[in-house]
Amino acid sequence: MKLIIVSITVLIINIPFGYWRENVKKYSLQWILAIHVPVVLVILERILSHLGYAWFTFPFIIIAFFTGQYLGTKIFDYLKYKKHYNVSSCLVMDCIRNCF
Repeated sequence: MKLIIVSITVLIINIPFGYWRENVKKYSLQWILAIHVPVVLVILERILSHLGYAWFTFPFIIIAFFTGQYLGTKIFDYLKYKKHYNVSSCLVMDCIRNCF
């Protein structure tokens, strides 16, 4: 049960970072930070949740990580190209500005 909760949290944490990554130049400092800052958060979450580092936990966490990044990029593309909203690199502010 703890593994499922941590995996869902990792997925949710990575959505804004994937959104941010989609709006910056590839291989720039911001692009690298959008990928690596959530790694620190995932490690911190593993420590605080006492999940440990057993080998069977890695596929769940890795899949959740990349799925969150992917969903963030798809949300960015949807808002920018389908809805034609004026988007920035911040998912929260774009939702407040355009969705409400």
